[in-house]
Amino acid sequence: MSDLQNTQDDVKAENRIFPPPAEFAASAAISGMDAYHALCKEAEQDYEGFWGRLAKENLTWHKPFESVLNESNVPFYRWFEDGLLNASYNCLDVNLQNGNAEKVALIFEADDGTVTKVTYRELHAKVCQFANGLKSLGIVKGDRVVIYMPMSVEGVVAMQACARIGATHSVVFGGFSAKSLQERIVDVGAVAVITADEQVRGGKHLPLKSIVDEAIAMGDCEKVRNVVIYRRTGGQIGFTAGRDLWMHELVANQAAECEPEWVDAEHPLFILYTSGSTGKPKGVQHSTGGYLLWAKLTMKWTFDIKPDDVFWCTADIGWVTGHSYIAYGPLAMGATEIVFEGVPTYPNAGRFWSMIEKHKATIFYTAPTAIRSLIKASDADPAVHPAKYDISSLRLLGSVGEPINPEAWMWYHRNVGQERCPIVDTFWQTETGGHMMTPLPGATPLVPGSCTLPLPGIMAAIVDETGNDLPNGQGGILVVKRPWPSMIRTIWGDPERFKKSYFPEEFGGKLYLAGDGAIRNKDTAYFTITGRIDDVLNVSGHRMGTMEIESALVANPLVAEAAVVGKPDDTTGEAICAFVVLKGARPTGDEAKKIATELRNWVAKEIGPIAKPKEIRFGDNLPKTRSGKIMRRLLRVLAKGEAITQDVSTLENPAILEQLKQAQ
Repeated sequence: MSDLQNTQDDVKAENRIFPPPAEFAASAAISGMDAYHALCKEAEQDYEGFWGRLAKENLTWHKPFESVLNESNVPFYRWFEDGLLNASYNCLDVNLQNGNAEKVALIFEADDGTVTKVTYRELHAKVCQFANGLKSLGIVKGDRVVIYMPMSVEGVVAMQACARIGATHSVVFGGFSAKSLQERIVDVGAVAVITADEQVRGGKHLPLKSIVDEAIAMGDCEKVRNVVIYRRTGGQIGFTAGRDLWMHELVANQAAECEPEWVDAEHPLFILYTSGSTGKPKGVQHSTGGYLLWAKLTMKWTFDIKPDDVFWCTADIGWVTGHSYIAYGPLAMGATEIVFEGVPTYPNAGRFWSMIEKHKATIFYTAPTAIRSLIKASDADPAVHPAKYDISSLRLLGSVGEPINPEAWMWYHRNVGQERCPIVDTFWQTETGGHMMTPLPGATPLVPGSCTLPLPGIMAAIVDETGNDLPNGQGGILVVKRPWPSMIRTIWGDPERFKKSYFPEEFGGKLYLAGDGAIRNKDTAYFTITGRIDDVLNVSGHRMGTMEIESALVANPLVAEAAVVGKPDDTTGEAICAFVVLKGARPTGDEAKKIATELRNWVAKEIGPIAKPKEIRFGDNLPKTRSGKIMRRLLRVLAKGEAITQDVSTLENPAILEQLKQAQ
């Protein structure tokens, strides 16, 4: 057995099982496991027929496709390539035709609590006016437009307007630095940037336009002809005549109708940058037809969306979750959704629960990081515990972004779901466009910490380093054996990197490499994601996924959050370094040493002595971006005792780095 096969072979068994509530299952889009297996069987028996049927039934085509899948140039697969459609038309115009025109599309809550509601008719008019404004600037089909916006109605409008005229958008998260923004503007060859004067988060006004100015001043941005600015705060900004213009002035006299640009299904809808192992961001390119199909289908299957649901995804539009489950999927389904500008802890850590109560949200989709931070907050202050709010409108919960540890899952289930809401623990990536493995709320028995089974049509498997299938119970590399419509098409401008990163020759060039390790339960065949392949530690020849150690730490009643990385060790090759946030105050001195010893013994008991962290470092928090993502690269630098030379401008809490330098 190879080292990789040992990865996570001894994952602690999770025996708690929660069947779907009978009432939920009765009306679910996929009701019962027989219905799930029937769809899987259809895909296995007639793969192209399966996807072709779904594309015809779920999307409105200007010109119907005849070709379902073109595999003539592996791995550059093409789906529905001879069909014509428009993503904005499918999200907006269709809803003006099917009776949803006066239905609320967006419920926008600003940082200060101000609420704005926008109907589908109003959203359609806003998008058309802005699309006409972009056209007046000479922006045409195939041009690339960078969007550097706060969470706002205008952010969604900007994305939809680009889609309407066939321009390819690249949204950059509003927390990224000028250098990061400049790299993306240059790489994508943007002809325009859409931004705001400032953004508002946690009561603070934070710059956006000045960062755009700084990015462009760095050079190589000559293709940028215009910077369009949404006036969010009225804050002071620089203004470059002939280049800069206000969004409200651009749309002031534009018509509220704009004929959509009909594009072929393979036309790039967007390019979204994600981190690469080399440090250079990768421009993940997604198509129009296949991506939109999967965004809509997963809204239907995973979230079981109903006409009267109020759907809330807490992600930012700067991430793929905000693309698929704010800007496109809910609108393609004609749903009502919440768009939130602020942060979960302002003005207090009850903000999420008060918003659910206020807007009668029925589906709530957030990240494990947010859940764990709110566990800590509610332990510290009972006044912000979910039990203090009327969140009885909820019927379904979701988790996204990273594996959720079983104890956080249980807290979510008991305290937010009130032991009656299914939890869909969704595994997917920027590259996959939508959910790949997740429970179906009306079909799949739930197991805390497991993303359970692949969605119908997703041919997932676990293999060794040579691409051979591994039996259930043995950990290995997660792959997808067949192409699927919403998959990454290429890395923008770098097709060779695309092939090497996702379809490596050692796997025959045909297996999609997810970059994650996983294991399947021997009895249920459920998948559990064990962490990134490069987040697998090798201690004395024994491989362990960081996620397992983190889960063990967080299962301790003292611990609110933990992140684990490896550091070089002369004796064992690699040593485990754990960064821990306690539910109580950060310990120091002898108390810190005592708790560190207790936690080491706890991990030894939960997993085994080999998994005991050599170092434990305590902090009031972990270094996170403003979207809540833990910056593990910084933790690796800290663990090695090296100086931090990386850009930390995207961190919510840069001061925390100093705390985490001290080891126990």
